[in-house]
Amino acid sequence: MIALFRKNREEGTYTMLGNGVVGILSESVNKWERRTPLTPSHCARLLHGGKDKTGVARIIVQPSTKRIHHDAMYEDVGCEISDDLSECGLIVGIKQPKVLAQRVSLYDYELIVGDHGKRLLAFGKFAGRAGFIDFLGGLGKRYLSLGYSTPFLSLGEAYMYSSLAAAKAAVISVGEEIATFGLPSGICPLVFIFTGSGNGNVSHGAQEIFKLLPHTFVDPSRLPELFAQGRDVIPPEKASKRVFQVYGCVVSLVKTWLNS
Repeated sequence: MIALFRKNREEGTYTMLGNGVVGILSESVNKWERRTPLTPSHCARLLHGGKDKTGVARIIVQPSTKRIHHDAMYEDVGCEISDDLSECGLIVGIKQPKVLAQRVSLYDYELIVGDHGKRLLAFGKFAGRAGFIDFLGGLGKRYLSLGYSTPFLSLGEAYMYSSLAAAKAAVISVGEEIATFGLPSGICPLVFIFTGSGNGNVSHGAQEIFKLLPHTFVDPSRLPELFAQGRDVIPPEKASKRVFQVYGCVVSLVKTWLNS
């Protein structure tokens, strides 16, 4: 829970931000948002760990009927449920509050680094997993608007699934359909490019979902050849030909920039 504290570098100690009263926002930026910055178990640790150690005396939770953890679960560990967070010296949330209108200080978790400049907090694999699932569903809608029906249409958005296992099962079903019935040749070869840091958490998470589809990874240098073959082997008179796999390609933007 270090993100709730300010570090005194000289003394090596942490001081609670605010007045000891923490508020948890009811997220309103995205209508589908079910996440929360502090789970009931986090709150229990803060409230029952002793104010002298945690610096937290009270936690006020704005009520929400869509949050993944029900209000009653917060009440069970000693939190208060209220829309009024005016007593809170520290308010935590997933998405941006109205910091300018309220004239408050904003702490961005993603910018927290250690003594050597290494990030202490970063996106995890779940960001890549969820992002890729959402992307596939959107891709299905995009192809339909272009006149192509694909198995991707059956996928919902990541937040619609009750668990990662359920989401993966849906992607596996799409992969089985591709392997059995193929994809329209007019949209193939279908190549998914994984950019940024190819070895990063988000990229690994996205590739984890991608690998549930019938696939082949190709080196970036082979892409021109792959697309040339696609055009050559599928003449106009055989446009109904089906393709039974997709392709993946990992590209490091840093490496690409250095070589440009």
